[in-house]
Amino acid sequence: MSESQLSPLTFIPVLKDYLWGGRNLEKLGRELPSGVTAESWEIAAHPDGTTPVASGHFAGRPLSEVQAELGLDLIGRKNAWAHERGKFPLLVKLLDANQPLSVQVHPDDEYASQHEGNELGKTEMWVILHAEPGAKIILGVKKGTTAATLQQAISGGTLEPLLHHIPVKRGDHVCVPAGSLHAILGGVLIAEIQQNSNTTYRVYDWNRLDKKGRPRALHFEDSLAVINFEQVEPGLSPRKFLARRNGVTRYGLCENRYFTVERVEMASGSKFLGDCTGETFEIWGLLEGNMRLATGSGEYAFSPVRFVLLPAALGPFRLVSETETTLLRIYVG
Repeated sequence: MSESQLSPLTFIPVLKDYLWGGRNLEKLGRELPSGVTAESWEIAAHPDGTTPVASGHFAGRPLSEVQAELGLDLIGRKNAWAHERGKFPLLVKLLDANQPLSVQVHPDDEYASQHEGNELGKTEMWVILHAEPGAKIILGVKKGTTAATLQQAISGGTLEPLLHHIPVKRGDHVCVPAGSLHAILGGVLIAEIQQNSNTTYRVYDWNRLDKKGRPRALHFEDSLAVINFEQVEPGLSPRKFLARRNGVTRYGLCENRYFTVERVEMASGSKFLGDCTGETFEIWGLLEGNMRLATGSGEYAFSPVRFVLLPAALGPFRLVSETETTLLRIYVG
């Protein structure tokens, strides 16, 4: 395998124009077409959208083709199951919740395999990049809520008192396991890391109409089958301090069987030394500041808000912060 084939990979985003979006992704450096843009899929290899490589040896080729060629050298031995199923394990996106998203829930792997073909379940997490004053999310249910009371509330149009609201601000993060009843409400920009799935069961959509003037489909039966009613009035997910050394501070955000996400804060001029040993790929997202990434194949400069995929067999790499820098580090295991 040549060094050029195992270079860091950046991608051309795939944009989605769902009705709850706006124009706010322009603030994150995205070039938008006219009209509404709700999501920017930054790293994706899904039938509903796959991101082309931006430059280098694989320029113009979709991530799914790159994985087919590189195999475990790209995604790593810990993700052999995903390669056998022809899937990239994760999907990374930016969301402009200019208006509230639907109240919804995602299935776990078991339910998805039984009802959604070759689709994965969807455990996800959010990092709040911007929040208007008073911004909130919905996560979990109020105390005393059961499948029966939720179904009755849906039928009677009295669902909202059963939903648990949490205020959010810039810098917060939220871990959202499959089965969580949730909604991102208006006025926030979010980076989302998730299993590679696009299955959503809508419970309530604020009585909105789609572009053709029709109500969007709701999925009561599937929703009631997968909602975790034991997730009662949860709080925001706390940061977990991991390490501080030579100007680099690491915090654990979310850790589960599908992905681990860290927040890495680097002082100006500090260095992070890493090594992709073949076990797992790493995805680094630059949220604030400027950095340079050095590998055996060369040196690359990045500015916010951008994501880069480091192949599992890349070997040693070095991040150098040119300013105070905030990054997300994403890997499996």
